[in-house]
Amino acid sequence: MRFINTLREGETIRNIYLCKGKRSAETRNGKPYDNLILQDKTGVLDGKVWDPNSGGIADYDEMDFIEVYGEIINYNNNLQLNIKQIRKAEETEYSMADYLPTSGKDTEKMYQELLGYVKKIENPYLRQVVEYYFVKDEAFIRKFKAHSAAKSVHHGFSGGLLEHTLSVVKFCEYMVGAYPILNSDVLYTAAICHDIGKIKELSPFPENDYTDDGQLLGHIVIGVEMISEAARSIPDFPDRLASELKHCIVAHHGELEYGSPKKPALAEAFALNFADCADAKMQTLTEIFKDKNTYDWLGYNRLFETNLRKTIGMGT
Repeated sequence: MRFINTLREGETIRNIYLCKGKRSAETRNGKPYDNLILQDKTGVLDGKVWDPNSGGIADYDEMDFIEVYGEIINYNNNLQLNIKQIRKAEETEYSMADYLPTSGKDTEKMYQELLGYVKKIENPYLRQVVEYYFVKDEAFIRKFKAHSAAKSVHHGFSGGLLEHTLSVVKFCEYMVGAYPILNSDVLYTAAICHDIGKIKELSPFPENDYTDDGQLLGHIVIGVEMISEAARSIPDFPDRLASELKHCIVAHHGELEYGSPKKPALAEAFALNFADCADAKMQTLTEIFKDKNTYDWLGYNRLFETNLRKTIGMGT
């Protein structure tokens, strides 16, 4: 097994990968070719089939495990596989564990650490909202531990949703200590619950793709519905407190153009947005710089709208 993060420019390889994506296109001259996204647990690799109708390209579909043969090249400072042969792999030829990207951190330790913040919530109503899912709902807990935080961009791996949530909570913990205006109970509850809708927005691995509800509603609306469900199960839950908590969830992307139905209006909503954005961007940078053994400029990045480069001695 040659994992994607070990591949180097100039190598010719024959290996099995998950075909995570497949899209047909045409060159400027009108010649058809296929764009593939190949995946294993270490990352993804762009693949190009310049002659999809050749005899070396067998029938295959997206989400199939395929054996590919081709040459690794460097294109715009990113590795790419020019594929000459493809065949669909048999189930006995691969182990699923080699193809599921996972968090490098211990899932159980992270979850126990997250539960430690649940215990910091003193308001009984808010504590019960969090416990409704994170303590009492075993099916939810299993999904939450294994889920990704995104299809791509940041934390797009098993355990990514938990890792991201814990990081956001830790950012919020700093702000609670630094800014007395913040209601720690509201902020901790919102931080722990801000992305719970993603367990319904995205399908589990290996698909890790948008569900119908993900396409039609999105994780913010789904998350607010889940908060409402928990609040309705708690007798005499204060309406004002429920609205404040749901506002934090609704506004945590910060801007209307980023998918939030409302912009932040509470200090806690601002704090959650800052924490969420900071962790998402730092993890995205981490994944961009990962395995880039160069201190040259990497080129313009559309997400950050700037050219990027590692500092000398920067950790990976």
